[in-house]
This record gives sequence, C-alpha cells and structure tokens, in this order.
Amino acid sequence: MLQLLRSDPGAFAIAVVVLLYSLVLHELAHAVAADRAGDDTARNLGRITLDPLKHLELMGTAMLLFIGFGWAKPVPIRIDKFRHFRRGLFTVSIAGVVVNFGLAVLALIGLRLLLAQGADVNSPLVRGLVFAARINVLLAVFNLLPIPPLDGSKVLSALSPAPIQRALFSLERYGFLLVIGLLVLFRGPIFGLVNTITSWLANVILA
Repeated sequence: MLQLLRSDPGAFAIAVVVLLYSLVLHELAHAVAADRAGDDTARNLGRITLDPLKHLELMGTAMLLFIGFGWAKPVPIRIDKFRHFRRGLFTVSIAGVVVNFGLAVLALIGLRLLLAQGADVNSPLVRGLVFAARINVLLAVFNLLPIPPLDGSKVLSALSPAPIQRALFSLERYGFLLVIGLLVLFRGPIFGLVNTITSWLANVILA
C-alpha cells in the first residue's frame, strides 16, 4: 500500500476505499446472516449498517493499510440464539467469505467492461479494480482457513461432531497467536493460493 501511495496516489485512494468497504461488507454479511438465523445481538448493537465507524477498529485498520495485516471489529454472535444451531453457525460463518468472493467477481466484471471500452490499463480506476479483486480474494481465502478464530474454523465446527466443535472453540483463546503463526509459517503458500484463484477468476471473466 505504501508503494502504491508513492507511485499512484489516485489508485491508492481508490484502494483505501475498496479495502475499507470490503471489510465493512464482510462484517455486515455476518451481522445480517446472524439476524436472519435468530440472533439479534448485532442488530441491537447497530451493526446492520454500512457506516464504517460501526465496523472498523482503528488500530486494526491502520495496520491493514500500512503493514498488510490487520482486522475489523468482529460482529458479536450469540450461537445460543440461533433457531438451528448448525445451520445458523454455518451460514453466519460463510457469509463474509461469500461476500468477498462476490466483490472480487464484480471487480473483475467492472474491469472487463472498462477494458472493452479501451480504458488505459495504468489508469487509477483500472488499478483500483485489480486491487479490489485481489484483496477480496485474499480476505475470502484467508478467512476460510480452518484456524480459530477465522471463519473457516466455525464453518468446520458447523460440520463437525461435538468433540471437534469443543476443541475448536477452546482454541479461540489462542486465536491471535495462531493467526500470527499462520502468517509467519505459511505466508508464501497462502499468497500463492490467492494468486492462483485470482488468476483463474480473471481468466474466466476477462477471457
């Protein structure tokens, strides 16, 4: 991001908006899914909104913009309020990932339309859409990893027998350390997977 700021401030401004609202829509998806599953906690806390101030955490956002690792404010979930425990846990957990994949697809569709009209490939808007596709694939893939407290661990919990569920929930207290370890040990494979999925989507949509 800092390199983009130095090389193209216009593209950087677009990237910031894209990144922040990718996080906002991810958390909003969790809130809406939880509300529909029977848990009104997020609604009562005003989290069913596009207002970024309700979803973003200052330190996490700053770190994400300038270091490349950060977080938004997690949506509080009361799983005991779900009308159907497993179904609710699955849909709430997968909702943010689905939204991020959808945003990546929309960004690539927009990119295809711009390129079809002869847009300059180095224009801020084109570069911003490329960034939007990559960052949303990154958010989707990273959150889908089955490591507590990431969404993928809760998806796995929803599909697992009770002993595995308890083990995964018990590991959430170590969530920050687990995520840091994941980034340190597997940063290369994770970004390789992100690049592979982004390239595949681009080939399908831009072809």
